[in-house]
Amino acid sequence: MSILTSTGSSIGDFSKDYGLKDQIRRAAGSIMDNIAEGFDRRGSKEFKLFLSYSKGSAGEVKSQLYRALDNGYINQEVFDKLYSQLDNVGGKLTNLIKYLSLTQYKGSKYK
Repeated sequence: MSILTSTGSSIGDFSKDYGLKDQIRRAAGSIMDNIAEGFDRRGSKEFKLFLSYSKGSAGEVKSQLYRALDNGYINQEVFDKLYSQLDNVGGKLTNLIKYLSLTQYKGSKYK
């Protein structure tokens, strides 16, 4: 959250919006959690499915950033930086999904 505190945004108001703050935390955590869960299933098909869930969670955080911007909790600079980072994560997830779709490796559970 350090990016939010150093920009002159309405961090005080944001800290009081428990619903939005909690939803952003949960959706952001889901990005990582779904990657871990899909990987641990040891099959490329399931991994790809969970990577797509992660990509959806990244999209959800992007939507919530719009709400934070519209409410004046963050400024345009913070929004742009975080949105760009989420685009980057989404692109990496897409590339990994494409790679898994093209590879012959099906996962360790199929050996």
